[in-house]
Order: sequence, then C-alpha cells, then structure tokens
Amino acid sequence: MSTRVNLFVTTCAVALTCVTTASAQPAAPDPIVVASPTYTFLPMEIDVDRPAAEVWERVGGYCDIGEWFSIPCEITSGPGDEFGSVRSVGEEVLVGKTELSYTYTQTPKEGQPYNLYHGTLEARPVTATTSKLVYTLIFDNSMLADDAAREADRTRRLGAFTRALENMKTLAEGGTLAPR
Repeated sequence: MSTRVNLFVTTCAVALTCVTTASAQPAAPDPIVVASPTYTFLPMEIDVDRPAAEVWERVGGYCDIGEWFSIPCEITSGPGDEFGSVRSVGEEVLVGKTELSYTYTQTPKEGQPYNLYHGTLEARPVTATTSKLVYTLIFDNSMLADDAAREADRTRRLGAFTRALENMKTLAEGGTLAPR
C-alpha cells in the first residue's frame, strides 16, 4: 500500500512540476500585435457645389463605396447603415456615425499584423449651397520594409482616394462616371 501511495505522490509531484514549468515559459508573441507602430494619416478633401445634405444623400451610404471606388460592395452583416454593420470591402465595420459622416475600421486578420486601419468620410457644410467632402485615413505602416516603401504606400493610397473623392464630387453634382 505504501508503494502505491509513494508512486501516486511521485506522479503528482512530476505532473505539478511539468505544469509549473510549462506555465512559466514566456508566451509566444501575438502575431497581430505590432511592437512599435508608426501611425500615419491621410487627410483629403474636395469642394462640392451642392449642399452637404444632398451630397450625403447621394454618396454617403455605407456601400456607396462600390460606385465611387468602382469595386464590388455588399453588406455582409448588420442592417447596412448602422453601427456594427460590416461591408465586404476590407471586412470593414461601421464604428461611428453622424448625420453627415461615418467612421469604419478594418478588423484584425488571423496571422497578420494589425494596422489599426480606420477611415472617416464626412460631407461638411461650407455655405447653404456648397460643401466639402472630407476623407481621413489613419493606419500603422510600420510593417512595411522601410521609409521608401511607406512613402510609396502613402502615394498609392492618396492617388486611389483622391480619385474616389473626384468620383464622389461628380456623382454629388449630378454627373455620371465613365464605365470601367
């Protein structure tokens, strides 16, 4: 009987040592967490010859991006223009909204560093008959190789979003976009 008790105690001691040692090991770093982020932002705007409310009515829907960015967009979750709605573009979640603006974020992707990408689109009144569209992006670009890669990425994004703003202006002022 004492041999069984000794064997049981020894087994428990070995198991406890293994558990304690395993839990004392440092955790592997989370692959989506960026150790030293470098946030950059892109503020962009364009004047529009229409009142802000009319502009927002024409180009401010959460999936209107499909038309003015010339990409497919569908609501994959939620009611569409309300908090928590998700659109297929970048799996973006609507996280903020006012009468004439919205803010979205892209969700973290498993195994990829999270760049905290957020965008805000706003139709801002200037006069009773004019407005401006303001589009602001903020994100972490530290995972890019170097300053040259970060500048190239910034230039590419500015070009794409400037074209999108020009398209929104065209649509809001009653024009149509050329087919692509």
